[in-house]
Amino acid sequence: MNIRVFFTVFVLFSNNILAEELSRRAGWDARFAFAESGAGVIIRSLEVDSPLIKAGLVVGDHILAVDGQIITRPEIWADLTDALVAKRSYQVTYRRKFQSRVVKVKFRAQAKESYQGLETTYTQLTNDFGIRQRLIITRPEGKEGKQPAILLLQGLSCSSVEINQNRLTSFTQLIREIVTKSNKVVLRVEKPGVGDSEGHCSETDFETELNGYHMAAQYLKQLPYVDPERIIIYGNSMGSALAPYIANRFDFSAVISDGTFVKSWFEHMLEIERRILSFKGLTQSEITQKMNHSFVPLYYGMLIGRQSYQQIIDAYPGIAADNYHSPEHMYGRSMRFYQQLQQFDVAGEWQQLKVPARIRWGTNDWIMSEADNDLIIEILKDAGHQDHQLYKHPGLDHWQRIHPSSLSSFEGHPGEWSDEISSVILSWMAEF
Repeated sequence: MNIRVFFTVFVLFSNNILAEELSRRAGWDARFAFAESGAGVIIRSLEVDSPLIKAGLVVGDHILAVDGQIITRPEIWADLTDALVAKRSYQVTYRRKFQSRVVKVKFRAQAKESYQGLETTYTQLTNDFGIRQRLIITRPEGKEGKQPAILLLQGLSCSSVEINQNRLTSFTQLIREIVTKSNKVVLRVEKPGVGDSEGHCSETDFETELNGYHMAAQYLKQLPYVDPERIIIYGNSMGSALAPYIANRFDFSAVISDGTFVKSWFEHMLEIERRILSFKGLTQSEITQKMNHSFVPLYYGMLIGRQSYQQIIDAYPGIAADNYHSPEHMYGRSMRFYQQLQQFDVAGEWQQLKVPARIRWGTNDWIMSEADNDLIIEILKDAGHQDHQLYKHPGLDHWQRIHPSSLSSFEGHPGEWSDEISSVILSWMAEF
């Protein structure tokens, strides 16, 4: 065995040995609302036997800080929530009316996934930046030999890909369908700072997150029960734009891209802002004025000038009225994440793709444009690609719900789940 192979095997073996050292995630067992002013969150409901109840908190109490970290921004609250683990004590500072109090709270571990007929393994890897990330692997029980597999890449947000049976979103419902009905090995990797993974998601940059997917792809290919020639990649939202990149580098057998984009992030954000302004009822002339005076300078400064929102607004105070992002973050991710993403050549990865591609866009997806998805097909055709399909799913929005219109999705109406949402993806997976 040469030294490189030995080192790879040693690292993967070491990761397996140390898997249980990752602390198990916990939950608040409560629901909250952000305070209208000042810091913190307000308890809106508490589950029966919630550790917060045992510590003396009640609905209406105002949590101000955890372990001395004052909750001044949504990103701080998200990082605190994602980092919450069992078997350790947290100092929770809260206010009831005008009296502040501090209590110690231990939270309960979340139950791990378990399915009849599937073997579920929780293990870990350590990325090149020294962050340990949780891997969740499911595979059919009792199957002999090397099996086909799926690597799943999630979207932009700091949301877990682990399935909480008590709080299913449409996306985790789709994941559950893939896990239980694909009849394949499925590997999911939690982002840094999400689930059991170490780190802080709101501060994780694009290159660090991408490296975790690199490591997960390598890990999946070396598993003794996986056929390395029959691995497909399913990407959703941001993950759908990264799917061809991973497939190209690891010789995967197919790409399934669900709710994707292909232009630069600068172009992508300008298109989103135009659609949002249109949903708000502005005329095209009014939209043009907003774009020229607010959003073009804002995103140019952020993505091309590599500045924070606060730096841009300090220089151009008139932009502040239209900006809805926090000073250093957009959609819960750091400025550095997007600045690195701006340099990522999504179109170039599609152009290089040789393996089959299946692409889905929902007709009520107002986050990703129909034009981007059509452009991917043009890119593939121009490159001589032979096996690609684009399915425009009637009524589907970006969050795996069926709506009567894109405006309905934009306005936050709940929409509906349809079995066809998963059956389209499962039928593609069955091809490979």
